[in-house]
Amino acid sequence: MLLMFFTPLAAIIFLPISSIPLLFGLFILSGLGMAGIGMGVMHDAIHGSYSKNKTINKIMGYTINLIGANDKVWRLQHNVLHHSFTNIEDHDDDINAPFFLRFSPHAPKNKLHKFQHLYAWFFYGLSTISWVTSKDFISYRKYYKMGLVKDRKTYINGVLKIVAWKALYYSYALVLPLIFTSFAPWIVILAFLAMHFVTGLTISLIFQTAHVSPEAAFPLPDEHGNMESERLAHQLETTCNFGSKSPVLSWFVGGLTHQIEHHLFPYISHIHYRKISPIVKQTAEEFGLPYHSSGSFLTAVIKHFKMLRDLGRMELQPIQSNS
Repeated sequence: MLLMFFTPLAAIIFLPISSIPLLFGLFILSGLGMAGIGMGVMHDAIHGSYSKNKTINKIMGYTINLIGANDKVWRLQHNVLHHSFTNIEDHDDDINAPFFLRFSPHAPKNKLHKFQHLYAWFFYGLSTISWVTSKDFISYRKYYKMGLVKDRKTYINGVLKIVAWKALYYSYALVLPLIFTSFAPWIVILAFLAMHFVTGLTISLIFQTAHVSPEAAFPLPDEHGNMESERLAHQLETTCNFGSKSPVLSWFVGGLTHQIEHHLFPYISHIHYRKISPIVKQTAEEFGLPYHSSGSFLTAVIKHFKMLRDLGRMELQPIQSNS
C-alpha cells in the first residue's frame, strides 16, 4: 500500500508526463494506495495489532501522518470514542455528522436530510480533503476541551506536530507536483482533488456501511448514563459485516469486511478475522445475540443508501437524559 501511494507520486514528480489522463490516473492510483494505508496499515498499527512489537506498531502508526492525517487525533476519535461508544449519539464521532448529514435517528433532523441519500456520496468524496486541512485541528481542540488531552502543553505540542506532518504531506503530494510537472496549476490541483475524492469515498463507504445500516442499533443510555447491553453484546448489536467471502476486498480494506470481529477483538490482527468469524457467529447464535452480515459489499452499500433515505424521513427520536 505504501508503494501504491508513493510510486505514482514519484512518477508524477520525476518522469516527463505530458498526458492529462495519465496524470489523473497516477493521482487516483495514489488515492487508492492512500485508502489502503488508512485501512490496512495504520488502522491495525494504532490498535496495536499490526505487530507484537510495540515499536513497530508505533512506526507503522505514523503512516497515517504520511497521508495527511494525524495518529494522535485518530487514536482519540477511533480507538477511544468510536470503539467505546459505537453508534451512541453525541459520543461516537463517526456518527456526529455536519448539519447536512444525519447518521442517527437521535440526531436533529432538517429539510435537507430528505435528499441526503442522493448527495451524501459527494461529501464522502470530500471527507479526506477536510481531514488533511481543518478536521484534525478542530477535533484535537474538541478532545482537549473534553479532557482527553493531558494538559495545555501536550495540546500545543500536538498542534505543532500536526502542522509539521501536514506541511510534509502537502510538500510531496501537491507542491512538488506543481513545481516539477509542465501542467497548469489548476490541472494538478484538480488531479490532487480527484485523488482525495477516491480516497474519501472509499474510506467512508467502508466505515459507514458497517454502522449506518438498517440492521445496526443506535442504543441510548438510561437515566443514570448506563447502557442496557454489556460491551461485547453492544458491538454485535451496532456493527455489520459485508463482503466477508471476498479475499481481494478483505485484503484491500485491511480485513474491515469483518467489522464485527474487529470490534470484538480490536487488538487481534485482521489476518485472523476470517478464521474466527464462524466461531463468533456460532457463539452469538448460542447466546441469542445478533450477527449482522451482508452477502456482498454492493448489498451493504444499497442498505446504507436505504438507511440514509430512511433517516432523512424519520422524525427525531429524543435522547434520554443521562443525568
